[in-house]
Amino acid sequence: MTIRQILKMGDPRLLRVAEPVREFGTPALEALIADMFDTMHAANGAGLAAPQIGVNLQLVIYGFRQNQRYPDAPAVPETVLINPVLTALSDETEEQFEGCLSVPGLRGSVPRYTRLRYEGVDRHGAPIRREVDGFHARVVQHEVDHLLGILYPMRITDFSRFGFTEVMFPDQDPNDDD
Repeated sequence: MTIRQILKMGDPRLLRVAEPVREFGTPALEALIADMFDTMHAANGAGLAAPQIGVNLQLVIYGFRQNQRYPDAPAVPETVLINPVLTALSDETEEQFEGCLSVPGLRGSVPRYTRLRYEGVDRHGAPIRREVDGFHARVVQHEVDHLLGILYPMRITDFSRFGFTEVMFPDQDPNDDD
């Protein structure tokens, strides 16, 4: 098990646009994916993008049955998504609070599309195409933003709904570092 250091907001590597993955099924890619899952699980994350651990590749992972950081969220299937493309399926958006492993201790209300299609490939280069909504769509948008050098605070439109988790959500576990 290898837990990688998660970069924090302010690190310029989080602001880069990630490069496409060009080789699939390699030992190096498999090791990176394993490290990302180990890191995400150790941090109780819902997802993780390669740039968050300093790897400038278009690779995101996400998924969980239950997540203590989002206790009311429905399960999201564990997914490896490489070189993703997102397409909104309607103009409808919804604001909900998000946190980020690269922005620990803070939460903010972020507008996201409620329905979308994502396309890309898996770890072997096989095509993935899914239409999703709700929290699943939110997680995918959040993670893919990392590939574009976007952190969720950059999407906040009402900063009165952005603050420290311990203040805004006092019932949440204080040892749960976003």
